[in-house]
Amino acid sequence: MGDPVEPPEGTPDGGSGNEDEYRSVVFDESFVRAARIQELSARERLGGNYPRAVRRRGLFGSLSRQALALLLLVVLAFAAAVYFGISSPQSQSGRPSGSQLTVSLVALAPSSAVTPVDDPNAPFAGLPASYRDGIVGLGTPGGSATTHFTRAEVIRALDTVQRYLNASSLAPGTLVRGETADARRLITPGQQTQYDQSMATPSDDQHHEATGWLVRFDPGKVALAVDTVKAVGAMTIDEAGAGVLVVDTDHTFVYALRPAEAPGGPVTLHTVRRALRFEFDRADLAAGRLRLVDSVVQTGPTPCNSRLAAYLQPILTGTTPPAVTDPGDHSRSAWAICAVLR
Repeated sequence: MGDPVEPPEGTPDGGSGNEDEYRSVVFDESFVRAARIQELSARERLGGNYPRAVRRRGLFGSLSRQALALLLLVVLAFAAAVYFGISSPQSQSGRPSGSQLTVSLVALAPSSAVTPVDDPNAPFAGLPASYRDGIVGLGTPGGSATTHFTRAEVIRALDTVQRYLNASSLAPGTLVRGETADARRLITPGQQTQYDQSMATPSDDQHHEATGWLVRFDPGKVALAVDTVKAVGAMTIDEAGAGVLVVDTDHTFVYALRPAEAPGGPVTLHTVRRALRFEFDRADLAAGRLRLVDSVVQTGPTPCNSRLAAYLQPILTGTTPPAVTDPGDHSRSAWAICAVLR
């Protein structure tokens, strides 16, 4: 019998007849499985569409179906995280979240004729002692921690509200010179478009009244007799969930006014009550900005038929107009509300 190592037909021509020269090339099982070529099936060969007897596997050809499914899930999860991270309203600089100012204006018609003060040099002499000068009359509390906000955060919110009330209710530039920038700087960017629209084109629609944001008188008709404004009222702090701090303010302001065209003319008092609600999230607090979400304004003495969206309309002196509202007069806004001033 022949050597069991040799093939039955003998050693091929040119061969050594010995496998030692191939023993250094060893293909283990993992290498074979990972091979990037795949032999065509018999049907594919008969089809004649493939020029080679083998085909290269794709990039994922060596992966199992389970591995491909897992990889696809990971890619989809990553894409979803990126999408929601970019499109989330909290990540946009135009926050805040759904906080449009709502305004209610109430004209207070006098029950009798409006008369000037007795002493123009001391126009507030008849007011109760509780009315104080300017910022002192705001009654800003010291502030204390709430459930979800520290004392420092509460104090920062109260300080921002006080600065806004000063800019919007006490500053002569705002009251009679048409200035609007100081108050605007304290409003969160998400409300500034509404604020700008209210100043540029005031509308009696409960959202775009300039007088919902500011106390302002028509400088062509009204001037301040003195720059001092008397005020009385209070602020309260609350929360609207873990992420929103709320400050409610309720103040009455008294202004000494005279006709713009008569520097030495009679001086009358005008009263404005402002009940406001401010909201802060942590981004607002960090930036020293606020959101004014509710503004209720009572102003008098004022004619019931006044248009109050652009400017407050005080009665300076003279006969009291009738405190009536004609429901058939469609030239006036249906939102107009009137009451009688005490």
